[in-house]
Amino acid sequence: MYLKYLNALNDISSLSEKSKKQISDFLTLKKVARDNLLLKQGEVCKHIYFVNRGFLRIFYYKKGKEITEWFTPEKHFCFSIISYFQHVPSKLIIEALEDSEIICFSKDGLDKLIKTNLEVSNLFIKLLSGSLILSQIRMDSVQFETALQRYKRLIEFNPEILQKVPLQHIASYLGITSETLSRIRNQV
Repeated sequence: MYLKYLNALNDISSLSEKSKKQISDFLTLKKVARDNLLLKQGEVCKHIYFVNRGFLRIFYYKKGKEITEWFTPEKHFCFSIISYFQHVPSKLIIEALEDSEIICFSKDGLDKLIKTNLEVSNLFIKLLSGSLILSQIRMDSVQFETALQRYKRLIEFNPEILQKVPLQHIASYLGITSETLSRIRNQV
């Protein structure tokens, strides 16, 4: 049932069959219909999510407006970092942009395995370092690239977003208005 997920984990860091079995004990499958929420604002994030099928958007509200922070396509992970580690209500909201099937790795289970299984500890370190690198790339993009450069990067590395995501969410993710996005799209 969790074969694709366990293979994705194994691609990040080598796992024995014993470790895969132990991880499987702490996994649940959740189906989230399009436009429904996987994580609501104010909930505590108690899982690391893996998009087995579907597409997710992570966003928050600022002055009453939705600000898109991230998109999570199939075969990728996401979670609300601050909520997960500090066990506080999440400011982030995770929404399914299409019918999605999510594999949830419980924090309690992961915390338990980290203490007893070196392979899982190494996996978690690699997951976290990958997440930090992506966050730094995103921050550098926002700080040092023009809107046009950010858009070109988006279509180069995540072209599926253009087919799956409404333009207002893409504009929000890029930190620009919908009108500016229209002008940029006409230039490209």
